[in-house]
Amino acid sequence: MKKISCRKGCGACCIAPTISSPLPGMPDGKSAGVRCIHLTEDNQCNIYGTPERPKVCTSFQATEELCGRSTSEALEFIARLEAVTLGPSGP
Repeated sequence: MKKISCRKGCGACCIAPTISSPLPGMPDGKSAGVRCIHLTEDNQCNIYGTPERPKVCTSFQATEELCGRSTSEALEFIARLEAVTLGPSGP
């Protein structure tokens, strides 16, 4: 997988996946498809680069395969990946 820089204003990784670890202001994490409260209107993380940013977020690596060519492709692919990882029984 080829790593890429995040697309400015994408935010798909802050919307599509479940984040089970606590986030500042979201002690129970967030559900798939729910916007993180730290994602600004222009899809920028307002805790990026701060110590409060969770490890799950800092360890995310954007790749061509995962992020596709657009935000809509990234949202679609991450949502599909989320569904596959949940398995047939769901949440």
